[in-house]
Amino acid sequence: MSNLKSSSSELDFDRPNLEDYLPTGSIQEPHGKLRLRDLLDISPTLTEAAGAIIDDSFTRCFKSNPPEPWNWNIYLFPLWCLGVVVRYGILFPIRVIVLTIGWIIFLSCYIPVHLLLKGHDKFRKKLERCLVELICSFFVASWTGVVKYHGPRPSIRPKQVFVANHTSMIDFIVLEQMTAFAVIMQKHPGWVGLLQSTILEGVGCIWFNRSEAKDREIVAKKLRQHVEGADNNPLLIFPEGTCVNNHYTVMFKKGAFELGCTVCPVAIKYNKIFVDAFWNSKKQSFTTHLLQLMTSWAVVCDVWYLEPQNIRPGETPIEFAERVRGIISVRAGLKKVPWDGYLKYSRPSPKHRERKQQSFAESVLRRLEEK
Repeated sequence: MSNLKSSSSELDFDRPNLEDYLPTGSIQEPHGKLRLRDLLDISPTLTEAAGAIIDDSFTRCFKSNPPEPWNWNIYLFPLWCLGVVVRYGILFPIRVIVLTIGWIIFLSCYIPVHLLLKGHDKFRKKLERCLVELICSFFVASWTGVVKYHGPRPSIRPKQVFVANHTSMIDFIVLEQMTAFAVIMQKHPGWVGLLQSTILEGVGCIWFNRSEAKDREIVAKKLRQHVEGADNNPLLIFPEGTCVNNHYTVMFKKGAFELGCTVCPVAIKYNKIFVDAFWNSKKQSFTTHLLQLMTSWAVVCDVWYLEPQNIRPGETPIEFAERVRGIISVRAGLKKVPWDGYLKYSRPSPKHRERKQQSFAESVLRRLEEK
């Protein structure tokens, strides 16, 4: 509990002082006790200030922080140039060769297994699981991935679901090379979509389209059917619903927490010493993101398989989701923020924003009044 409190206090330090946003002389010191209704007289100005703070706090969750330049003098610049030559001229071609060899091995084994063992489903699925883990290992090798796993390896059991924080689509690859999960994921176009509809469906992955309302009902039904199966691959869900920059965690969707099964938290933390693993899908394609990783020195990552959690008596799915989010945030050193990640794709209406800003302003003013 002390860790959780410290995490929330750290979030408070990130919030700017509201008085810095207000014009000089806008707050008059009353003669008597400071009252909330006195402060609400400046609500238009305060609401604008609160809106700026909210927008800044929200957008920070989805911003990639570029590394500070270090080749700033004549001594370091030649070393930086040498590093560029090594990364792009030596490491990148080697990694392309490694990934190509991986695909040749994978396809030469997967196609015969998938086509010739259709009458032996159990054995076929086992081989396909091993092959998916193999190709994911080749992907990680193509980044010179240094991944350290902590905790027991996930096993196939009914009535359990794994949930993890989400930084990039490579989260799935990092976890998949250790255990062949069946993941819930947004349907993507291009070559990624082709892999989703062919190879990854063989391990029980479930796809949805964020813009289709009917998909939610279909996915919810598939989730319940999957967790009931004793031979199905472990189910993996990223309940944030979007990629966050590995500094924060946004609200968890409650779908994974109302299935009536055990929830196994997984915390993922990337070390940005060589490259920022955050994928900003609005600014770059996944292919560009992979090329960025393959031209870096290495991708360094820690993965923690945490203690399984069950919903407590009297606890709602939303409260359960927040408790699990707190456990993941503390373990990975991430800050919790009270935002819905879907707002990244569709910003709220002006009226909704105004209500939220007014509510935020009033809560801040209450704290000022209490002081």
